[in-house]
Amino acid sequence: MVVWMVALLGCVPKGKYLELEQQLATTKADLTAQVEERDVTIASLRGDIAKLEGEKKRLEESIAGKEKLLAEKESQLSDMREKNAKMLKDKGALAGEIDAMKLALAELQARKAQADARLKDFQDLLARFKKLIDSGTLQVKIVDGRMVVAMATDVLFASGSATLSKEGKEALTSVTEILASIPDRQFQVEGHTDNDPIATAQFPSNWFLASTRALNVVDHMLANGMSPDRISGASFGEFRPVAENDTKDHKSLNRRIEIVVVPDLSQLPGYDELQAIAQ
Repeated sequence: MVVWMVALLGCVPKGKYLELEQQLATTKADLTAQVEERDVTIASLRGDIAKLEGEKKRLEESIAGKEKLLAEKESQLSDMREKNAKMLKDKGALAGEIDAMKLALAELQARKAQADARLKDFQDLLARFKKLIDSGTLQVKIVDGRMVVAMATDVLFASGSATLSKEGKEALTSVTEILASIPDRQFQVEGHTDNDPIATAQFPSNWFLASTRALNVVDHMLANGMSPDRISGASFGEFRPVAENDTKDHKSLNRRIEIVVVPDLSQLPGYDELQAIAQ
């Protein structure tokens, strides 16, 4: 190498050599400066990269925090929606319960009004028949939820007979006058006997005796002002006793004519529904 350089120097003029040496030094200095500049640039870029990575990390952490907060808010929103849906459902159920309670209350009020009206009717009936009740001619009572004017047949008929006595006619005339004055009411005359058997040509059984007595009462009431479309007759024979047929007094209680104030079915609960079904 040294020999080569010496040989080379021996071939290159000194001035040229110095020039080349100067160029080499300049080139080295330029390269060194470029390397230093590159190193500075690299260092600067590395700093920038570090800053960007730091910023990236902060952004990622911020995004993660925001995503966590968003997830929490979505969870809260979902809970609120479920609660709201439940509240709406409960509100609907509560509204339904309130409506049902209002309907039940209205029905109770209507039934109370009907009960009050029936009580007033009964009190009015008692007041109308006070003299006849006080005289022992009849009783006014409630039987199976119906208002009943009960008259002992011993007052109306002789034993085994269906012909009205004079006293019976007078009592029935007073009863008819009172009942006929009650507006918008219908009546059913029901005949009842004790269990003593009867078997005559006219009355083969107690059914016939009770029915004939009831119809004779109906005839007398019609003759004394009762409208025919407001009255009917029925027989129960011996089969609806109000007392045991074990004594004379008990049997006399079972021998009776009952004039029933027929209930107005249109005022009963469920009447409209029954009417709709029947149509």
